[in-house]
Amino acid sequence: MDFPPSLQNSNSEASEKRSAALWSIAASFGLTLAKLVAGLATGSLGLLSEAAHSLLDLGATAVTYWAIRVSELPADRRHHYGHAKSESVAALIETGLLFITAIGVAIEAVRRLSGTDIPVSVTWWAMAIIVLSIGIDYFRSRSLSEIAERTRSAALEADALHFSSDMVSSVAVLAGLILVALGYPWADALAALLVAVFIVLAGWRLGSRTIDTLMDAAPEGAIERIEAAGRATEGVLRLERVRARPSGAALFVDAQVVVPRTLPFDRATAIKDALAARLRHDIPEADISLSLSPVELNDETAFDKVTLVASRQGLAVHHVTIQHIADKISVSLDLEVDGTMPLGRAHGVASHLENAIEAELGAGVEVESHIEPLLVTAVEGADIAEPERAGMVSMLTDLAAKDGRLRSIHDVRARRTPLGLLVTIHCHANAASSVQAVHDALHDLELAFQARLPEVKRLIGHAEPG
Repeated sequence: MDFPPSLQNSNSEASEKRSAALWSIAASFGLTLAKLVAGLATGSLGLLSEAAHSLLDLGATAVTYWAIRVSELPADRRHHYGHAKSESVAALIETGLLFITAIGVAIEAVRRLSGTDIPVSVTWWAMAIIVLSIGIDYFRSRSLSEIAERTRSAALEADALHFSSDMVSSVAVLAGLILVALGYPWADALAALLVAVFIVLAGWRLGSRTIDTLMDAAPEGAIERIEAAGRATEGVLRLERVRARPSGAALFVDAQVVVPRTLPFDRATAIKDALAARLRHDIPEADISLSLSPVELNDETAFDKVTLVASRQGLAVHHVTIQHIADKISVSLDLEVDGTMPLGRAHGVASHLENAIEAELGAGVEVESHIEPLLVTAVEGADIAEPERAGMVSMLTDLAAKDGRLRSIHDVRARRTPLGLLVTIHCHANAASSVQAVHDALHDLELAFQARLPEVKRLIGHAEPG
């Protein structure tokens, strides 16, 4: 069976994360055992504190492995956003363990520095263990950091931080052992105290990031990137209620897309979809949820508002005329309804539209509607015979020549339908003429043509400059 690329990538990342966590468990176990043996044999508090630190890492990596397995579970009825935050919970547990270990090491270091004399035996193999530990910590930290960045795993990032702090603290322990060998017995306890400081710093950094994630803090710069995408998308007035929350590798993004309310619904939806596509390109890890928020613009005209009201009711209107009479607005329009609709029902539709326009434009507005039949958009038709069509061409050419405003009648088509004859023509008109003047000429031609052939239901004319 072939799986989609996204699912294959997800499975591959999950496998890589599990493998990295298992190798971390093996490395932590080996380092813990080696440091513990060396610490007990030499009596070095620095080595023992490092063993405790590595034991903590062993427990932390075990928690990491558990968290990674849980995070792979899909969303369910209780966890609508999935289980990715289990990695952040694991990181928080690791933070607590870090602080507990640091406190224990610090107390013992201060006790030794205050006068308790515990001899430390420095051996070459103990120092070799520390050097080996530094090398392992370095390579594990770098490997985990790369995988954590690629898979956006909080748990593996915490593991990488553990190994990184181990490496730094191991360097301090090594320096302490060298100073002990040179005759400074207090250096071992001081090195252990430095280890405790490093552990606290690592825990603080890890804890701060983990708490931010659990508290749904938006990643730095995320809101700015989302708003920038909104500004770059044509048709978006602005974004409101922009929110972003991380959960594992995903960044959940919610926003209201503000658009002019006069836009058709399909156009507004297309704008929202364009913004979502841009966000997916700019922020690949984003899980996007956008909603439309149509608003009234300050420069909306009365004509815009009338056509918007009609559109909301699914009504066809034309010849919308807005008159400003003193401090009053008068609106007149043609309302198209099904020609077979009873007058009583059609009047109710018109009254409902008029009331809605009055509510939109304010009290005192006059609204008058002219009801006319809506021409059926889908009818069966058949071409008329050629001799009859040729006679129509001759008649139209003669009428246009007498009027003088239209010429070159061509591409005449005539179809007989249940409604009557529907005729379409192409013609030429002066390019400098206004649209209104050409429309009036076509209207006059239609009336004159219908006077000669009453069977003609409608003449549709397409005027071209020339």
